[in-house]
Amino acid sequence: MKDQVLSLLRKNNAPRDWEDVLATVKESGNLTKRVGKVNDEPIYRFFDTYSDDLTLNSSSISIAVQPTESFVPYHLHNYIEIMIPLVEDCTVVLEHSEVKVNQDDLIFMGNRTVHKVKPISKNGIVVNIALRSSAFSLNELDYLKNKKNSSNISNILFSLLSDEEYGEGRYSLFKTNHDRKITELIYDVIDEYYHPDIQSDQLIRLEMLTLFSRLIRQTANSEIKVKDYRKKNNNLLSLLLYIEKHYSHITLQEMAKRFGFNPNYLSDYLKKQTGKTFIQLVHLQRINVAAEYLTYTTAPIERIANRVGYENPSYFYKIFKKYFGISPAEYRNKNS
Repeated sequence: MKDQVLSLLRKNNAPRDWEDVLATVKESGNLTKRVGKVNDEPIYRFFDTYSDDLTLNSSSISIAVQPTESFVPYHLHNYIEIMIPLVEDCTVVLEHSEVKVNQDDLIFMGNRTVHKVKPISKNGIVVNIALRSSAFSLNELDYLKNKKNSSNISNILFSLLSDEEYGEGRYSLFKTNHDRKITELIYDVIDEYYHPDIQSDQLIRLEMLTLFSRLIRQTANSEIKVKDYRKKNNNLLSLLLYIEKHYSHITLQEMAKRFGFNPNYLSDYLKKQTGKTFIQLVHLQRINVAAEYLTYTTAPIERIANRVGYENPSYFYKIFKKYFGISPAEYRNKNS
């Protein structure tokens, strides 16, 4: 499979002119704008993800291969980016330093971390995996976080995926030592992505979680340095996880008491850190769970509404339509 994957990637990593890329993106109506400078070089905001042919891709997990011998400017994302050199190596340039990433190693770029990549050699192959905040639930990341010796990668992922401020200016470099099981996982994820079939999205998610677990093991068994790693904003992470677990009956007063906060302080803290109010976070969790019930069960809508915390079905219908733009019944017909 490895040779087939590399052959496929080589078909998609031909050199690209940056000005042509900009023109193509603008022509499709998407905005890639300048947001600052590093030593007189512009920094671009890349908040969209694109397939190898530069078509917009809104998936929570997306993959693309970097073009060879091509200029990549300073830029930042509002998602995590994992860069993996599969053939040869690559050099990532940050605002004040450079990082060489060797073959089969992984570098995780945090949200809004300014960086660029030096041109890749003609024979090199570097894959980018974009992970949006919707890629994994907090419960899934918490499962990783609670594993023995998981103090590095799991806490980083937990923080990076849950807290945009944590990621800014941070990267994490993980050396795999060419571990066979890790590289096989990477190649299988790429193969599933480029040859989608039934359950491919689910398999990719599960294999990415398995990849994280294997990196945790590598962290425990070898000296893997994590750049600028700090346990930061664990209060926020705990709060978000608590909402995810207790969404159906949670109240601001009860949650504030549980964590020893004044309710007004807790409300202001959540708004400042997430951009959403307490009740918006609760509604979001309830509606997302309801959407899963609508997709995967035949339970009556009124029962689902009650199950996720809405005693009044009419109010549930109103909130659901506000978030999804369609009624629960229409959502079920579309996705079941």
